[in-house]
Amino acid sequence: MIKRCSLILLLSLTAFLNLSAEGLPFAHGRLRVDEGLRYLEYEDGTPFLYLGDTAWELLARLTREEVSLYMENRKAKGFTVIQTVILPELDSPDGKLAIGVSPLADRDSVRLNPAYLEHIDWVLQEAMRNGLFVGLLPTWGDKVDKQWGQGPELFDEAKARRYGRMLGERYADVPNVIWIVGGDRGGGGRNKAIWNAMAEGIKEKDRNHLMTYHPQGEHSSSFWFHDEAWLDFNMFQSGHCQTSYSIYRRLLETDRNRLPTKPVMDGEPRYEDITVNFKKEDGRFIAYDVRKTLYQSMLSGACGYTYGCNNVWQMYAPGREPKCDARFWWYDSLDMEGCCQLKHFYQLWNRLDFRQGAPLKGMLASADGYANDEAAAFGNDSCVVCYFPGGDRWRVELGDEWAGGYALQWMNPRSGEWSLVVKGCGATLQADLPVPGNESDWVLVIAGCRDGEKSAGTSR
Repeated sequence: MIKRCSLILLLSLTAFLNLSAEGLPFAHGRLRVDEGLRYLEYEDGTPFLYLGDTAWELLARLTREEVSLYMENRKAKGFTVIQTVILPELDSPDGKLAIGVSPLADRDSVRLNPAYLEHIDWVLQEAMRNGLFVGLLPTWGDKVDKQWGQGPELFDEAKARRYGRMLGERYADVPNVIWIVGGDRGGGGRNKAIWNAMAEGIKEKDRNHLMTYHPQGEHSSSFWFHDEAWLDFNMFQSGHCQTSYSIYRRLLETDRNRLPTKPVMDGEPRYEDITVNFKKEDGRFIAYDVRKTLYQSMLSGACGYTYGCNNVWQMYAPGREPKCDARFWWYDSLDMEGCCQLKHFYQLWNRLDFRQGAPLKGMLASADGYANDEAAAFGNDSCVVCYFPGGDRWRVELGDEWAGGYALQWMNPRSGEWSLVVKGCGATLQADLPVPGNESDWVLVIAGCRDGEKSAGTSR
């Protein structure tokens, strides 16, 4: 049995390496919500992992040469989506962008500069060349509801609908677009009619692409738009203040229980190298925080995840004002530790068909009093993936159906290294972490070996 389980793991890893080498994914067809209404997939049924990077100021602040450099780096790290904004937050819509033109040709009608539109076309083509989707925001939220940011407020309901129609018509047949309306703002009050008009305007011309909404911190698109026909999946922002699983209980678990059922994901978790609570005295989020948000959210049933780096989202460079205490140039921040570790989850994703599993609440409990944060488990009756955020040992309640035996294998989420497969049995398992510690996180994969077919059931 152990040999068979080891072979399954080896074949799955080989499949991952082959998939990574395939290159462009667009031959699989358009993206859609899967029939289980929890995940995203291509038209041919191939699963799609939304693994995003936050590059809000890419269109505004990068030259074409820099865009190519950035995208090649992100492709190599396993990202599948780049999130960016047409009308950005940090630069005036009337000012010159890095490519030497202004975003707007006419402010009153919110008409985009034709030269800027051609640049957006080129960026989408460059992303496609690298096998990347673009999560495209028509505007940042300050152009609807200023509060903070450069502004000004440009849109009313009529202008938003007209602007949406223009974008929808222009990009309806571009294969690598995912629409994201909003932009760090709420969708209530006056805002709701404007965001609805923009989204509906896009959808009038473009029925080919998925659409979601990016809200402000510790809010979800579901708060205002869950029942809207244009919202294909929910996006929430867990933000830059919370440090534990509690934010996912509040947002992710709540969204998964809403009806009608829709996929959900964290579109802006703790940025790597941003100050906690936006205060220097509270320290900065590190790679450990990135790993926690990634594994906790994905093993709790999210359909995807967006990484962010404080220096990269704003494309911080010489001569630019640092936002949120940015301290390194964006091009020196592309290979930060947490970013480089995301590919190890991608390995897990390609090894298991997450569409066949579900979050397994209550299965894990600390056996040594670890109380810093919560563990998460995901799987089905033939395979379980557990994430432990630290501690010494954990109790895993598998149930009597697992008493006949299983194969265990540890994955180090920092290095991607896998342990040898060992055999276990019994309804309850004590999992001793390979290296204990308060911030020593580990992933454990438990594969049923009661019979060969069930072990293969979740592998692709």
